[in-house]
Amino acid sequence: MYRACMFCKKTLGSNEVVEEFPVGRRLAFDAARGRLWVVCRRCQRWNLTPLEERWEAIETCEKLFRETRVRMSTENIGLARHREGLELVRIGEPLRPEFAAWRYGDRFGKRLRRRIVTGATGGAALAGGIALGGFAVGVLGVVGVSGASFLWLENRPIVRFRPSDGRVRRLNYMSRFLTLLDPTDDETGFRVRAPASWTPIGIVKGEWHEGDDARRALDAILPWMNTISGRRKTVQSAVSEIESRGHPSRFLQELPRWKPAGWAHDAFPLAQIPGRTRLAFEMALQEEDERRALEGELWRLERAWREAEEIAAISDNLLLPKGVEDAVAGRGGAERLDGDDSGD
Repeated sequence: MYRACMFCKKTLGSNEVVEEFPVGRRLAFDAARGRLWVVCRRCQRWNLTPLEERWEAIETCEKLFRETRVRMSTENIGLARHREGLELVRIGEPLRPEFAAWRYGDRFGKRLRRRIVTGATGGAALAGGIALGGFAVGVLGVVGVSGASFLWLENRPIVRFRPSDGRVRRLNYMSRFLTLLDPTDDETGFRVRAPASWTPIGIVKGEWHEGDDARRALDAILPWMNTISGRRKTVQSAVSEIESRGHPSRFLQELPRWKPAGWAHDAFPLAQIPGRTRLAFEMALQEEDERRALEGELWRLERAWREAEEIAAISDNLLLPKGVEDAVAGRGGAERLDGDDSGD
């Protein structure tokens, strides 16, 4: 087992998740052909591993790839990032697109609990501060301690995002009622009207954000609008809405053209969207962000793989007796069919 790149002679690093082959921080594998490479992070060259060290490691890589949350595939190649930091490059037919509740249930549940705790402690702290300051009688006479707590929590700036102009926008919680979604014909599919500033009485000036700025606005606003939508049943319903469209990108294309019953205008308030659908909107945007981040990397990887495969095919054929190549391909194909969840 080698630990240095055959081309630049630099160390390939190590990983702690593939016990059969703990070398490298990026492993590329092709189960059908029985290939395993270590991709050097310095020179980006693909180092073909010895035949005797491949099979169990390939099986582990396949298992890890299927279990990894963040993954993206094209027609020939897939990329996944394991939580330990290891990157897996999978060669072959893509797996069936996966979108499951387990990817979001724990995170949204924690967010819900955190929101409940924050609201309770914030209200208690405000009530105590008013009483200690000697203003309890005056406030109680007008709105009461609970009312003062509500006003403070609802009007403090809690959402921040920075559009392409570089200026930070700060929104209060009440602004959720004034955020509008409007369908467009561009690549994004929608634009967002978000408040440009906040005031203690919730009167704001709105501005439209388009393209990537619209996504930035929603990435900041939707988590706060969805804090009470983190219950397991709601998360599962949101996942079902996305799966019913077949893919998150299709859901994003259709949702901006949804309208509340009786609504006459094209633009409509985000707050009017049902909670499960709004939560699905947040999920689909996150999936799309991950896809866009990985697409450029996949293009470069596919080009490098084609070059490495030509060399690997020559190298392996020189070492194998006649007829073994077909047996190796048969073993990979059988494993692919056994329990495979690949799609189209």
